[in-house]
Amino acid sequence: MVQYLERSVISTDWITLVIMGCILLLAFTKYAYPKRFQEFIQLPITNKYFLIHGKNDRIEHPFNLLLFVFQVLSFSLLIYLLIKTYDSTIALKNKWLYVQIVTVYSVFIGVKFSIEKIVGSIFSIDSLVNQYLYQKLSYRNLLAILVLIINSIFLYTLAPSLHLLLGFVGILIVFNGIALFYSYKTNGNLIFSHFFYFILYLCALEISPYIIVYKTIT
Repeated sequence: MVQYLERSVISTDWITLVIMGCILLLAFTKYAYPKRFQEFIQLPITNKYFLIHGKNDRIEHPFNLLLFVFQVLSFSLLIYLLIKTYDSTIALKNKWLYVQIVTVYSVFIGVKFSIEKIVGSIFSIDSLVNQYLYQKLSYRNLLAILVLIINSIFLYTLAPSLHLLLGFVGILIVFNGIALFYSYKTNGNLIFSHFFYFILYLCALEISPYIIVYKTIT
């Protein structure tokens, strides 16, 4: 019993370091790119960010990369909390669980992104795919800020239950769906001009990977 409590304290300590790292990363990004960050934060109410940066900037811009690292850390922590809440023995037995989640998440997104770029090139819809990927990455980076806030609440204020965590994940899925719908609407003309290829792209790279992941973990 004493050993279990000791492990919980250690776990909280490293999680606090992760959260502090996320906050520092976010603060540094805001400091390095103040105007761009302000436009990014306003994405829910205006698409000025995409009008200014979405068409000409490369997705590999340092601003995007910094926020992507932030996204990986935040979402991986949420996944860790889900696993720990579902079965605490998994986290207790595997002290590298969070690192493994970060690695798998990063590799999954990286490989998926690379394949999407290749498919876009094969179907000759590079401009559409690049713009879509840029918008999708930006929205998920923005959602990562919400995830960090909720993670902090679950860790330090409200003890998480599996139902609460799953409910929050459901809300994230809805928000992500709304963001994707807005992206489709914004790029409507481009999508309709390449409608068949875009549907193939969605089925192959937006839907099937998550079905495979779901089947794998269940």
